[in-house]
Parts: sequence; C-alpha cells; structure tokens
Amino acid sequence: MQGDEPGDPQAQTGRRRIPPPLDRTRLEDLALAYVARFATSAGKLERYLTRKLRERGWSGEGQPPVAAIIVRHVELGYIDDAGFARARAGSLLRRGYGPRRIGQVLGEAGIAEPIRHDVRPDGPARRQAALALARKRRFGPFGGKVAADPALRQKQIAAMLRAGHMLAEVRGVIDAPSTAVAEGWAAAADDDD
Repeated sequence: MQGDEPGDPQAQTGRRRIPPPLDRTRLEDLALAYVARFATSAGKLERYLTRKLRERGWSGEGQPPVAAIIVRHVELGYIDDAGFARARAGSLLRRGYGPRRIGQVLGEAGIAEPIRHDVRPDGPARRQAALALARKRRFGPFGGKVAADPALRQKQIAAMLRAGHMLAEVRGVIDAPSTAVAEGWAAAADDDD
C-alpha cells in the first residue's frame, strides 16, 4: 500500500515525531547546547532542564542529574551568575529600567540576593536610567508638554514607577523645566542618593 512505508514522505505527513525520553547523555547535550546559545544563570538552566524532563520524560537510571550538570557547568565557567547579573543589570539600565525592576528580573532568573545586591545601581546610574527612559518615551521635558497636562504627568509618573524607578528620581526628571535641566540633574547625581 502506497504511503505506509517508513521512508515514504506521505507516511510522515500529518504525524508528529515524538522525541525519545532523555537519558544522561541527552540531558547533558541539551544543557551544553543551551549554555552555548544563551547567556544564562544556574536558575534558568535548571528550569530549562526540568521543563525538558517534564516534556520528554526520563529513561536513565535513578533520578535525573540536573543539579550535578549545573554544578559542572558552573565549575567549567559556562555559567557565571555574577557575570550574568552584571550584564543583565547593565542592559536594563541602558534601556531605562530602575532598580526595583532590575531586582525583579534578576530574581526571576534565579540570581541570589547577595549578587542582586552587588549589582544594584548607584545614584548616578539610577538617574541616568530615569533620564534614558524619559528620553525614550518622551516624558517630561522630552515630550514638549512641560507640566501642561496634570493627567498626562500622572500617567508618565505611573509608567516610570512601573519601570522600577523611585519617586524622587521620577519627579526629578518629569518636573524638569527643560531637557538641559533634566540632563544636568542626572549628571549632578552623587552616590548618596
């Protein structure tokens, strides 16, 4: 009968190939491919491997060695939570996110609190991030409507608070009468803020 042969393309139409259950070698290969492709943390790799095990099942002996694989990748330097946290925090700061939002993102990535504390932005970095967001979203003096509409001002403040900025920094940039004043405010920051 035509279409029933294993190599026949018609036999494969409409059928989905089910991947085999994972064993230790396949699990290690998945982990290596993941860390090679993505900058990641130990927590993110653990969630990825756990999800793959849930999807495909385990055919190896005993329990899946997820923790051992992660420890091995950390020892080899393939995973560096502190380096990941510094890079991710820097990226989020440049995009205009504040310290609260950065802490949330790093927490979701499984970064431990001491590392999150070490990469927390200082006063000048927080002000520059608030300025970057205001510039990008055309808030405050960057929007041309300086304090003309109180409802608009409240919406802008709320958006910046949702982005993780502190109220004092939000007001500093939103209430600036001009872009030059806002940029001067950001440049004049000291670490005591």
